[in-house]
Amino acid sequence: MGRNSSPPRLDGNGNENGKNNAINNNGDNNNDQGLYSIRDRFPLKRNPGHSRDRTKQHSLLERPPVRNRARFNRKGLLHFPFRGIYLFYFLIFFSVFAFAVASMVMQSSITVTLFRQGERSWMRSIREGLRFGSSLKFMPAENPRLLAEGGGFDPMRSTDRIGIRGPRLAVILGNMKKNPQSLMLVTVVKSLQRLGYVFKIYALGSGEARAIWENLNVQFSFLGPEQFDHIDWSLFEGVIADSLETKESISSLMQEPFDTVPLIWIIQEDTLAKRLPVYEEMGLEHLVSNWKTTFTRANVILFPDFTLPMLYSMLDTGNFHVIPGSPVDVWGAESYSKTHAKHQLRKDNGFSMDDMVVLVVGSSFFYDELSWDYAVAMQTIGPLLMRYARRNDAERSFKFIFLSGNSTDGYNNALQRTALRLVCCLSTMFKIDVIPCVSVQQVASRLGLTQGSVRHYGLDGDANGVLLMADIVLYGSSQEEQGFPPLIIRSMAFGIPVITPDFPIIKKYLADGTHCVFFPKHNPDALLRAFSLLISNGRLSRFAETVASSGKLLSKNILASECITGYASVLVNLLYFPSDVLLPGSVSEIKQGSWEWNLFRKEIEHGNVDISVDSSVVNALEEEFAKHIIDKSKNRTEIQDQDALTGQDQDLVTEIENFEDYKRLEMEEINERTERDLGVWDEIYRNARKSEKPTFEANERDEGELERTGQLVCIYEIYSGAGEWPFLHHGSLYRGLSLSRRARRLTSDDVDAVGRLPLLNDTYYRDLLCEVGGMFSIANRVGSIHKRPWIGFQSWHAAGRKVSLSTEAEKVLEETIQRSKGDVMYFWARLDFVGEGERSNHALTFWSMCDMLNAGHCRTAFENAFRKMYNLPSDMEALPPMPQDEGHWSSLHSWVMPTKSFLEFAMFSRMFVDSLDALHSNSSEPSMCFLGSTYLEKKQCYCRVLELLVNVWAYHSGRRMVYIEPHSGLLEEQHPVEQRKEFMWARYFNFTLLKTMDEDLAEAADDDDNPRKMWLWPLTGEVHWQGIYEREREERYRLKMDKKRKTKEKLLERMRNGYRQRPLGL
Repeated sequence: MGRNSSPPRLDGNGNENGKNNAINNNGDNNNDQGLYSIRDRFPLKRNPGHSRDRTKQHSLLERPPVRNRARFNRKGLLHFPFRGIYLFYFLIFFSVFAFAVASMVMQSSITVTLFRQGERSWMRSIREGLRFGSSLKFMPAENPRLLAEGGGFDPMRSTDRIGIRGPRLAVILGNMKKNPQSLMLVTVVKSLQRLGYVFKIYALGSGEARAIWENLNVQFSFLGPEQFDHIDWSLFEGVIADSLETKESISSLMQEPFDTVPLIWIIQEDTLAKRLPVYEEMGLEHLVSNWKTTFTRANVILFPDFTLPMLYSMLDTGNFHVIPGSPVDVWGAESYSKTHAKHQLRKDNGFSMDDMVVLVVGSSFFYDELSWDYAVAMQTIGPLLMRYARRNDAERSFKFIFLSGNSTDGYNNALQRTALRLVCCLSTMFKIDVIPCVSVQQVASRLGLTQGSVRHYGLDGDANGVLLMADIVLYGSSQEEQGFPPLIIRSMAFGIPVITPDFPIIKKYLADGTHCVFFPKHNPDALLRAFSLLISNGRLSRFAETVASSGKLLSKNILASECITGYASVLVNLLYFPSDVLLPGSVSEIKQGSWEWNLFRKEIEHGNVDISVDSSVVNALEEEFAKHIIDKSKNRTEIQDQDALTGQDQDLVTEIENFEDYKRLEMEEINERTERDLGVWDEIYRNARKSEKPTFEANERDEGELERTGQLVCIYEIYSGAGEWPFLHHGSLYRGLSLSRRARRLTSDDVDAVGRLPLLNDTYYRDLLCEVGGMFSIANRVGSIHKRPWIGFQSWHAAGRKVSLSTEAEKVLEETIQRSKGDVMYFWARLDFVGEGERSNHALTFWSMCDMLNAGHCRTAFENAFRKMYNLPSDMEALPPMPQDEGHWSSLHSWVMPTKSFLEFAMFSRMFVDSLDALHSNSSEPSMCFLGSTYLEKKQCYCRVLELLVNVWAYHSGRRMVYIEPHSGLLEEQHPVEQRKEFMWARYFNFTLLKTMDEDLAEAADDDDNPRKMWLWPLTGEVHWQGIYEREREERYRLKMDKKRKTKEKLLERMRNGYRQRPLGL
């Protein structure tokens, strides 16, 4: 049936105009359940003593006026002015008013009586804040809201951009089961791949879904606990963790420098949410704090529905976000249908196939206690119950089932009290006496319903079985949902026609009369009309079958498109895309609108997959923390028992103290009687002064220094955070160089770069210079730290990117250095290394690669800095030429050269950095960095240019450049000197010229002739020129002469006065 079709208006027996029949034929027993019959809406007794014979009971409209007047007079009321049809309309109006008042009364009653019994204090606090007519909603914080509403990188698309690789994303899989969670993630990953994202999968364990992931054209590897700290997460633009099971791996992302890598954590389990209140009751605050710390690390935590973030509200730090959509309900329905039969389920639950089972469901948030949704629903479906569940009024028996809460006596008692309050409230409104009812069955009996026509099942039981038994599902919630109700999706997946209020979120995806039937909420008459459309002669109508079929087809992939686009939008608004990264496709380009069912069809057809989500890490952490508390308590008890002194111990202590006092007094008496020679006063004074001087051990050599004895070279590994420690090497060839004092390894003899170069105390300049700042610290008074003929450096990134020297390559390097002659630079991390499987097909030159890494401004910045450094005229070429051959260039500061050459390179680098900083400081926007496009690139503005600076210096200064293959140790000379002589700008890189320029800057600094307010050059190392040397020599000579003069005067004074030492003790 089409969307705009107009189904006939039928009554419950398949007849048209049932409303008129109900009004005009009050005496007809088959039609006394009309829509507007007051007796049918509230079938209550006048008083408890009235006869129970059904045939003797009359409606209010059938009684004589005299009887009615007598009853009102007995109640003390005035003469009633309405008669006949006017009385009928008045009662209709009054019933609507009574419905509203009863709802408020009942709501207050439920809030006071039911919520008082909740076991969870955090749920109770939520309920106490709600009032009738309000709804419970999850309101995301400002930052997660921007993830969905932000503008993304649309402005970046309008600028020229050079990129050679797609944005990299790491995905950490907690498990590799074939379940709905894997289906959702596989679908999202495949769609994002079409937009240009490149994925690498890290699996914590193998599973059935391994083949599916390997076939997605992604890099795949397993990640064990011992490997968590050996992954360079900075290689990725973002990391996605798929479940709670990935918690331990997230710990490696909580240390510097990986704490700035964007982390997206997907949580689809409620296992931890159920345990959080228990932790508070057990006093496991440390366990809650542990989880909250991990939750805080994630930039955004994604949930598939709006219920989970409210359950996890105890851990919310403002990073919760919801992307609706999951195939779990459809998967569960189809899997359950493969293994269960409708007729068998009905037989097991006491229903027959001839029964018309109507299932009433509502909001599933308050699943452990009764929600007022069902109380209001009982009022709304009251006419429905009385019309279709009365005795002998239909060819087929109607059964109404409430699916809510838990299958416990407490919940059933709450449901009974709610039903009883409903009857009592309505009887009070109409001044009608009612027999007290103590159970749902008795209430149903007083309403005229058959025995067993109303039942209750809990959501903690076989909810799928209850749904599969139903013929019609009625969604009776009074609250407007934020997300599409999952029970409706599951009902549609079972092929059951659904009647639901016309909430906006449901109307957004479903069409009235095509996928379901809508009715205005709190409108019993509209509900009855909607229900009548699905019934024909006591069975489901053809219209109902059409609606059920269309709904089942739609439910297959409902919310799939929203889920995929939601993830794409989050990535666009969360991630930073460096200058060398190709921008991904626009979200509007996504055409995927369905889940990848074909990859999981076999599992669904067999129906043997457990879709429940459990988390072993939650149980493991509970056991660990509980064991720690038990062990701590046990140790405290044992220590207290051991420390307790017995009477024998106290007697022994007293005896020892008395003996020590005796020996002390005896020694004092002996010393007083002994004659001693005090000696000469000068000697005594000299010995006292020596004892006061502290013993310095600066000249003592530690273990690391002893290991490096006799080595020709030392490679300094530069790092700045504790997360980089696992990437550092151990042995006599390497020594750590820490750019941060708090990140320095305590058990190693690493060099403190901040102590050697105070400029690095300023985080602004430390971020600007990066590894080059550590090189400047070594070059500053290098003789005090490095006394070997060769020196090398290596960034910790080299180990993270698998390009550090192997043991074999280290041996080759050491042997080659011993027989090397002349200036040679050996390097092993090449510039064109961009990642496995991501090599560009385009031929990239040195300067094009530099432009790519620096937002397209490398050549301009280098040329301007070079021009300012040498004070070249504007019409002269200032960009040193670099060959366009197939040779390799150095990167990642991974090279070795003679110490003398390193000092020359440091001198050149200091002047170049100062010129670059001068251009940056004198620009119109000094706070802006034109060498980067992302926040991190702008923060580390000079780093990428300085990383390549060693190539320009080595090439034009005539140094040999030799590439060492880091794994095999194979040597290969790059850009031979003979072939580049005609291209070299040797005059600018001549040592004599550089030394003269360095002395000129030192003289200006010595005279306080600063060219600008913040002059960087004097802060990057030694300030030395001939004038300073002469002044220091003169100062040393003056001090020497003063010392000689004072000594001579002292001797003359003694000779003149005849000074003589007097004996002491006389």
